[in-house]
Amino acid sequence: MKILNIGMIGFGTVGTGVYKVLQSFKNINIKKIAVKNINKKRNVENFDEKLLTSDAYEIVNNPEIDIVVEVSGGTDPTYDLLKTAINNGKHIVTANKELLAKKGSELFKLAQEKNVVILYEAAVAGGIPIIMPIKTILCANKLTKIAGILNGTTNYILTKMAEKDLSYETALKQAQELGYAETDPTGDVKGFDAAYKIAILASISFNKKIDINKIYKEGITKITEQDIKSAKELGYRIKLIALAQMSDKGEVDVRVHPMLVSKKHLLAKVNNATNSVMISGYPVGDLAFTGPGAGSEPTSSSVAGDILVLASELEASDKPIPLYVRNQTEIANQIDISETYNEYYISVTASNNPGAIGVAGTICGNNNINISTIMQKGINEDNTAEIVVITERSKESDVQNALKELLNTDCIKKINNLLRVMN
Repeated sequence: MKILNIGMIGFGTVGTGVYKVLQSFKNINIKKIAVKNINKKRNVENFDEKLLTSDAYEIVNNPEIDIVVEVSGGTDPTYDLLKTAINNGKHIVTANKELLAKKGSELFKLAQEKNVVILYEAAVAGGIPIIMPIKTILCANKLTKIAGILNGTTNYILTKMAEKDLSYETALKQAQELGYAETDPTGDVKGFDAAYKIAILASISFNKKIDINKIYKEGITKITEQDIKSAKELGYRIKLIALAQMSDKGEVDVRVHPMLVSKKHLLAKVNNATNSVMISGYPVGDLAFTGPGAGSEPTSSSVAGDILVLASELEASDKPIPLYVRNQTEIANQIDISETYNEYYISVTASNNPGAIGVAGTICGNNNINISTIMQKGINEDNTAEIVVITERSKESDVQNALKELLNTDCIKKINNLLRVMN
């Protein structure tokens, strides 16, 4: 039996989880582990402190190490470390979605040149197997759409806002207390984390390079208790949706933003920190993958799985099988959010005067927007009322123009929120 030497970069929650899983496999030898603080106490029984080093380059330059496992996160110095490892002929297993979204093309190209592979199942949805199914069993399909809940923190917050009538701020604080949200939750609540993940999924599903900077990102910080209540009354739940779809013309639409999702839809029933990914393609049709999207055990399951897949292949041959090699040369034609078509939820505060709804309807009509539902929510003390509108399918640029015109009228006092509705 061939023994593979593993070098790990990072030994936090995920890293320690991976270490524990790999202890039961006799063909895996953890040679060295790079950490930032070598003196930190590790929550691992019978751990050999001699495995630790504070110099990650000691791992990527070690000729005895076969696979570098990176679970430290970030792009600097991680990008240079992995590039060095690949140049030294080492295979890579990583959970680093930000690095792959920003620098993946360069790393995959280099890996192909050096005849090594990069596996990254844990980078997108924690313990949910999604990368390997797309690259293997679904490779005969033409995939056209991916829609999912890819961030457990925001899904937990939105779930508690809906179930417990909590404000965004209160739900966020609760998520932080339970460890679902970081002290600085910006990456999650502003949509960056989900954007990295949908960029990776879109690139392998459509076999095109996705520019992370062209992905429209909108988080959940503007979602109010009233939005949650109005959505409920209209038969929807609000979810942060990561969406990627390809048109018949080959244009790619990739974005992350909150959406009203029908209560009958599968994604509306995915609650708390659970993740879910829905894929559409031909000939398979529609598929759904649901499960734990983060945490030590689910993520370490995917990381360890990638390591063992590599171990199995390297036992049989020194060359990685072609399906594991990522070779993308075509750059995706990504369309701007302004060019997309959606149904919309629009909430405005209007004067309680005759004709206010008529004015809103006229402006919408002048901008090619048909209204399918309209709801007025009582009268406020200042003689204003909240009006909620659901539109038919309309162009984003037309809707934005209509909102500007509404704000220039005397009867519309404020645009409270604009959310898109999942078809």
